[in-house]
Amino acid sequence: MEIHPTAIVHPKAKIADDVQIGPFSIVEENVTIGQGTKIGSHIILNGWTTIGKNCTIHMGCVIGHEPQIKNYEEKESYVVIGDNNIIREYVTIHRGWKEGETTNIGNDNYIMANAHVGHNCQIGSGVIITNSALLAGHVIVEDKAIISGLVGIHQFCRIGAFAMLGGMSAIVQDVPPYMLVDGNPAVVHGINTVGLRRAGFSQELRHHLKTAYKILYRSNLNTSQSLAKIEKELPSLPEINHLIEFIKKSKRGICCGKGEN
Repeated sequence: MEIHPTAIVHPKAKIADDVQIGPFSIVEENVTIGQGTKIGSHIILNGWTTIGKNCTIHMGCVIGHEPQIKNYEEKESYVVIGDNNIIREYVTIHRGWKEGETTNIGNDNYIMANAHVGHNCQIGSGVIITNSALLAGHVIVEDKAIISGLVGIHQFCRIGAFAMLGGMSAIVQDVPPYMLVDGNPAVVHGINTVGLRRAGFSQELRHHLKTAYKILYRSNLNTSQSLAKIEKELPSLPEINHLIEFIKKSKRGICCGKGEN
């Protein structure tokens, strides 16, 4: 264990033997840090926070602090961060709101400088959250989504797998999986073709997803009719089924298509 002499580490904190903790960082009593993780300088880890293996947390981050809720009362709630995450400068990640609730971040994520992950957010794996993106409370982000710089996401919104959110977009409804959205408020412009190709999606699968997009956004059908048509006309592939189920479970509705009201 390599702890800088100016760091303050509570003796009851659970820290793996090879963890590095930099100058002027504070690690409070109920924090757990896994093997191979590097904690930079001027970082505060508090609350009931668990950080997995081989993470790198850069200077100035605050992780596990109380949620930004007026008249909040101190309760035992959690931040759980998985393995192999990179968290850049001055990121804030707040713990769950009510007793026993958790803010979860999966594995292999890259969260860039000044981003905020609010209370009760559920972040999957392989997600990129770019500089100064703001995730309000209870936001869900599925695997491999990309959130560009200065994006603001309204509380309780869901971001589907492999979706791409353009810079400075305002997200006030759910973003379906595999889609490309942009604007204020954000609208769907098509499927995330480049991202899907880079992720290894076959040309045939991309074609099916593009067909699903056209049915959803270009057929003049309502959402229920569009989903019924997709189920009837497209093959029952995991990705198509996931798109359908994601939309069926939406409580805020999905983002409009370009040119729609």
